[in-house]
Amino acid sequence: MYFPVLGIHEFRSGQTAGRKELLYNELHGERHISRPHKHDFFIIILFDQGKGVHTIDFQEYPISNREIHLLFPDQVHTWQMEPATTGYQLMIDQPYFDRFSTFLRFSSSNYINHPIIPLSDKSFELLHYEFTAIKHELEATSSLSEVISARAAVIAAIVSKAAELVFTDAKVFQSNPRLAKFTTLIDREFKQQKQVSYYADILNISPNYLNILCKKSLNVSATQLIQQRILLEAKRLLQATDLSIKEIAFELGFVDHAYFSNFFKNQTRLTPTGFREQQQFT
Repeated sequence: MYFPVLGIHEFRSGQTAGRKELLYNELHGERHISRPHKHDFFIIILFDQGKGVHTIDFQEYPISNREIHLLFPDQVHTWQMEPATTGYQLMIDQPYFDRFSTFLRFSSSNYINHPIIPLSDKSFELLHYEFTAIKHELEATSSLSEVISARAAVIAAIVSKAAELVFTDAKVFQSNPRLAKFTTLIDREFKQQKQVSYYADILNISPNYLNILCKKSLNVSATQLIQQRILLEAKRLLQATDLSIKEIAFELGFVDHAYFSNFFKNQTRLTPTGFREQQQFT
């Protein structure tokens, strides 16, 4: 079963307002996305009234009033929104997101691990004002990218401030830069590099000390942290592409598909084929 990666251009016809790099849309009422898929762009959704379920990377999150939902490129998602739902959505293409993300206070992994951020009434009103201001600028005859960028930076700052109450684990990374760099390296290198020693060398520490840091601060070993990232990507590829098991194994840097299948089954108690079939019927 194939679930395509959707590009931002595919949403232009239904946009409320937009430019090449950024679209604004409003969400009103019941909406259902039952087929999992990915986007090659970033989405930030501001819910005012919300009820339903948003599934991101195989984790179900209730949709509630006054909260932000963040969806990064390549994350697999579906949602089921009930009739009373209202919200506002910004779709940001990859080059523009690369600039926008510099205004987010925490690393991408923090937001990916905690994609739902509840808002105080004040934070919601501030974000709603900025979303509306971006909409008006996009609708202007000659919209200014500088104004939109400034508004986007304010949105990132407000979201980051609200995230402080959610990202309790972010304090661990802020107080331990080596761990923060380790997670960033894993995101960049996990397909090619699966050995703790590789990352420890870059961090100028021993593999044993890196393990101690991970266990003490995150309650998992360094190896488990690498394996968690590999497993997440494997699930994404199994659910959101029609690649064969052999092709997925190759994509993830495994020497053969049997080794990959054993790894996946040890982590999930399902074969890759079994997981894919299960997802097709859920």
